[in-house]
Amino acid sequence: MTALATSPEHGTAREQHAWRVAATVVDPEVPVLTIEDLGVLRAVRVDASERGERVVVDITPTYSGCPAMDAIRDDVVLALTADGFADVEVRTVLSPAWTTDWMSEEGKRKLTAYGIAPPSGRAAHRQGPVRLALSIRCPRCGSLDTHEVSRFGSTSCKALYECRACLEPFDHFKVI
Repeated sequence: MTALATSPEHGTAREQHAWRVAATVVDPEVPVLTIEDLGVLRAVRVDASERGERVVVDITPTYSGCPAMDAIRDDVVLALTADGFADVEVRTVLSPAWTTDWMSEEGKRKLTAYGIAPPSGRAAHRQGPVRLALSIRCPRCGSLDTHEVSRFGSTSCKALYECRACLEPFDHFKVI
């Protein structure tokens, strides 16, 4: 068994390759984000045996019960098998629980460009002062004059906001 790839720079060359392939899978609920951008892709391991290679991919849902995980698992298997990996296992790992701290800065930029306000600040479980968002910036016009319409938006991990400046509704990815 080899070392675990927990990013595209870690693990063997084969694990790095498998990571890059798995990292191309997009989130079915927010298709501008890859599972790597979102922080859902947690680890990739390639085990070699006399029977051949086995790729094991760990993914963590944004919240337990997330309906997108079945589609993500299927898409990871399809991407890796299309790239020549014959034996692929995708495991759903619930601990540690996913946090918006795992989202990449590139992913947050993609959310804004897509019209979803990215999470701001850090999750409350971190040590040190807890930063509070006094306002959520509108991803369309940049105004801070916004208000929450509903704690739950198009998915459970987003809240629905409205901008008082441009009057547009928008989703905000909650800090979890």
